[in-house]
Parts: sequence; C-alpha cells; structure tokens
Amino acid sequence: MNVEERIAAFDRLGTALVTLTNDEFKSLALKAASENPWFTEDNIRMAVSSLHLMLSAQALKEWTSSYVFNGNPKKVAVVMAGNIPLVGFHDFLCVLISGNSILIKTSSKDNVLIRFVVESLISIEPRFRERIEFAERLKGFDAIIATGSDNTSRYFEYYFGKYPNIIRRNRTSVAVLNGDEDDDAIKTLGLDIFSYFGLGCRNVSKLFVPPGFSLDQVFTSWQPYHDVIHHHKYCNNYDYQKSILLVGQVPFFDGGYVMLQETEKLVSPISVIYFEYYNSREDLKSKLASNREKIQCIVDNSGDYSNIKFGRAQFPGPGDYADQIDTLKFLTGLN
Repeated sequence: MNVEERIAAFDRLGTALVTLTNDEFKSLALKAASENPWFTEDNIRMAVSSLHLMLSAQALKEWTSSYVFNGNPKKVAVVMAGNIPLVGFHDFLCVLISGNSILIKTSSKDNVLIRFVVESLISIEPRFRERIEFAERLKGFDAIIATGSDNTSRYFEYYFGKYPNIIRRNRTSVAVLNGDEDDDAIKTLGLDIFSYFGLGCRNVSKLFVPPGFSLDQVFTSWQPYHDVIHHHKYCNNYDYQKSILLVGQVPFFDGGYVMLQETEKLVSPISVIYFEYYNSREDLKSKLASNREKIQCIVDNSGDYSNIKFGRAQFPGPGDYADQIDTLKFLTGLN
C-alpha cells in the first residue's frame, strides 16, 4: 500500500465509525462499559466524533504532506493507555499511516473499542491484517511508543530504554480566562472540563483567572454538565474529595457537582478544578512556560496563549501530537 491508499482506508474508517446503526453502537458501548464503567455511551460517541474529524482525507493529506515515507517498514510496539475511549488510536494511526507495522499492547480498560476499530479497518482494507498484531508480552519489535503515568514511565524506561522510543508521562491541560467571557463561552469551556469526566490529558484541570473574576458565573454556566454527579464513580470521587477538603480545612467553592480550589498546583483530582489568579499577561506567560513539561493543552479564546478555543481541546487534528513530540517524524526516521 502506498500512503494514498492508507489515507483512503482511514478516511473510510472514520465514516464507518460514525455511521454505525444505533443498535450496533449501543451494543458496542455496552461491551466497552462492562470493561470500563467510565466509558459511557455519550463519551464513546464523542471519541468517535473526534476520530471522524481527524480521519478526513483532507486532514490526513495535509498532515502527511510534509513527511517523506519509504518502503522499509519496522515493527513498532505501542503500549496503550485506557483512561478515555480510544486514547491509543492516534499512535495506531501514526504507525500504520507511516507504512510501519504495529504490535499493540492494549490497556485492560480499553480493549473492546480498539479491537473493534482494528477489525473495522481490516474489513475496509484487508492488507492491513499483516501489519497489525496484538500481544500480551512485547518482543521482536524495533521501536516502542508507551503511554502511562509518571510511575509507569520509569518502568518503561528501564525495560525499553535500549530501543528507539517515545515514552509519555502524566500531563494535564489548563484554560486562561480574561474576565470578558459571556455565559456561553464559559459553558463551552465546560466541554473541555467535563468530557470524559476529566480523565484525559486534554481535559482542563486548572483555570487561570484575572483578579475579581466571578466564580458564580462559572457554576451557573456549567449547570448543563450537572448530570456528571449521577455517574456513580464520579460521585464517589466527588464525595471523597469533598471530605478530604473539609477534614483538612482547605477553603473551596462547591457547586454541588464540581468543586473549585485556589492553588498553584496544576493537576487536580476528579471532581475538583484548580484555579489561580494572575496579575499580568507577562507573569502568566512566564508561569505557563515554566510548567510546559506538565501541560498538554492551553485553552484560550483570546489567542494570546494558544490557538485552541474553548470547547475544542477534545478535537485534535492528526498533527496535534501528545507531549508536543512529533510521532510521525519519529516513525519515519526509523526507516
């Protein structure tokens, strides 16, 4: 297969995923939820919608146009995370679109969905079958991409450091508000916060707000997301985090479904959003730069700090690489 044929296959995959019948989708979502209760039907639909946008032929052609592909494929092992639905898909896409073969170690929390996607791709383009392999134990590969926590990354480095590798660690995302946002803008920001219950690295867990910013506006605008509290695992986290704050006598603001806590820390627990006041753009830019290794996305409607608008964090393009590491450059360099 040449790159044009691979692009055509992935374009058809994106269409196939969003045109599943309602019964087919519900059956798939039920199987995925039995494996991971965080994977609700709504969250799986959002993940599939994001993939459909990413996999358009135009987006893939523009993305791949600046890379050089040749015919010396390598076998690349990919250790996938399972925190949000199909979180390992982009690495899967990168390996195959670059003409390499993939050895997949799935997460036990996201096995159903990725296998369904693989089966769908092979049914569209059977030549991919010889390029895709699943394994519990990784061996016989030329390079590796592994995603995990800060703790598991040390394990990955110990065992896989001798191979060409990309090893990813914990990251989170932040949002910058300038104080002029209306209720609709704050509501849209809620999509970046509450999607996937805040479990993804592209989920906003910290707000930077100007002095005098009204937190009441946040709670009011986020009311459409109130139903997250009815998910039993989210609710358990909310109750637990609230008790920790109360026992520790830590000041916080409670919206009944999410809590806001003022702190300089970045990575908040589920059901808690951190916030911090900033005094000037220069100070904020300096702070963001100093924490760049921990920040996946900066969401900012003004455009002063990033080009990711409110509500768009969960819809990356194919060239929006995790940890700002150019995965496709790494993969084409193996050849």
